[in-house]
Amino acid sequence: MTVRRLDPVLVDRIAAGEVIERPAAAVKELVENAIDAGARAISVTIAAGGRELIRVVDDGSGMSPEDLALAIERHATSKLPDGDLFAIKSLGFRGEALPSIGSVARLSIATRRHDSAHGHGLVVEAGEKGVVRPVVAVAGTRIEVSDLFAFTPARLKFLKSDRAEAQAVSEMLRRLAITHPTIRFALDGDHVTGFDWPAEAHGEDGMLRRLARGLGRDFPENALPLDVAREGFRVTGFAGLPTFHRGTSAGVHLAVNGRPVRDKLLLSAVRGAYADVVPSDRHPVLFLDVACEPRLVDVNVHPAKSEVRFRDPALVRGLVVSGLKAALAEAGHRATTTGGARTLEAFRAVFAGNGGASIPRPHFPETPAWPRPAAGFGEASQAGFESFAAPSADARAHAVEPAPDALDRPLGAARAQLHETYIVAQTREGVVIVDQHAAHERLVYERLKAERAKSGIARQALLLPEVVELDPVDADRLNAACDELATLGLGIEAFGPGAVLVREAPSQLAGGNLQKLVRDVADALAEHGTAGSLERRLDHVLATMACHNSVRAGRRMRPEEMDALLREMEVTPNSGQCNHGRPTYVELKLSDIEKLFGRR
Repeated sequence: MTVRRLDPVLVDRIAAGEVIERPAAAVKELVENAIDAGARAISVTIAAGGRELIRVVDDGSGMSPEDLALAIERHATSKLPDGDLFAIKSLGFRGEALPSIGSVARLSIATRRHDSAHGHGLVVEAGEKGVVRPVVAVAGTRIEVSDLFAFTPARLKFLKSDRAEAQAVSEMLRRLAITHPTIRFALDGDHVTGFDWPAEAHGEDGMLRRLARGLGRDFPENALPLDVAREGFRVTGFAGLPTFHRGTSAGVHLAVNGRPVRDKLLLSAVRGAYADVVPSDRHPVLFLDVACEPRLVDVNVHPAKSEVRFRDPALVRGLVVSGLKAALAEAGHRATTTGGARTLEAFRAVFAGNGGASIPRPHFPETPAWPRPAAGFGEASQAGFESFAAPSADARAHAVEPAPDALDRPLGAARAQLHETYIVAQTREGVVIVDQHAAHERLVYERLKAERAKSGIARQALLLPEVVELDPVDADRLNAACDELATLGLGIEAFGPGAVLVREAPSQLAGGNLQKLVRDVADALAEHGTAGSLERRLDHVLATMACHNSVRAGRRMRPEEMDALLREMEVTPNSGQCNHGRPTYVELKLSDIEKLFGRR
């Protein structure tokens, strides 16, 4: 077969397959052009998920008749004045969007510059370009795309339902709107929930208002500011608290120089920073923007420009990870405010389900009567009540006068212990309920990590070394990791096939169940294998160790122990969630409790 030059229209349709694979991609290209044109307000309207109609209206700079005629030519752009691909400061730069769209749909453009009295329009249909004509137009540009892919019917077969395509358009526009808060964005059409977000002022407050619209109204009060810089790179934005997580990664918004991206390097950095505080099947909520000189990043590595390549990827990843970890550490004991709200909603649901009638007392299995409390915590039991089962709440802490400033502390003063699992504390503004096992597990974990980082975890030699029998594969895995485990204070050695000998254990875990500890460490090593970094593997093993030495649910705590736990939580980083990412406490505001009982 002989080689021949393809028809220009066919070339444009082939290019459209890379650039315009679905309606959301067409909207993205057109909206990015509007942003590059300096628009302060952008309105998008779609029909049938964008297949039948896409309309983008902006108040940007508009185009002259000469620019309009040239804009629909392939690889014609105003965004590379000197042709330097390494100094790209705009969102678009290839000059492919308009000719690609015009080759697979009917494209209509009406535009007027702010300093011109007349507008001009142009129509492109199936790649056939019309002539520029005078039209009535407001300042800015109005672009309509109708019958998308009508001239490439095979492409229509690969589109999803109108609803799914409309949702993709909405998600894409929301990501652009979050990245550019000073621009008004509006969306309207069928199969989609429209929105109209006003332009926000420059600065942190404006950014938080835009994030509240895009990530939920609860996000601002559960967000941590982030602003770190190193060697020409700067990362700014807001990171959600670890307990403010979601089931998908839709809440992770990343940008590079104002360009929304789904970059693998940045996503990996976010996962690494939150790996210690968010469950593996959950995802954080955040917005981060990486700013740098254009020459330090290549944005021309993906057809949809959704991925980038940094000149120094290790530097960027380290900056994101360290910045996020520092912000999370500064948050200390903070947990999401939605925990208390969910608790109150559960109470309201119970009230509503009973139609306002009295709530039946829940049935608990009979428990043996409590031993007589120590002197100073209560009176002796009356003989007539000896046969009754003990209540599930230990209110002895209430008998001890709290420290003068305890009620002013963030987690308040311990007042009771419920079901020998939950500590109830009182603050000036409400009530705090703490899961004693989850909280102490995090405290022990952070203590072990601090020891490891400072001087290595203190070890204690066992008077009688303990033999632990295991599956031969698990035993081999432990023996292979004996050097790593030694840095964590666990000294083991091989003891024949399918067994290990434990000679040393971390001092903080002294007296624990070493048999179960070693088996759980073997499971942790099996779960992470050799794919994870050494630090991540060690942290996972430390978390397993911490779980074995924490206060168990079912243990009765003395009042001073409960208060000591609260005070340590207040000064320990990440104590608002346990090692598995679950909250360690919820706070109920007094005003909300009063509303629950109709007092407000």
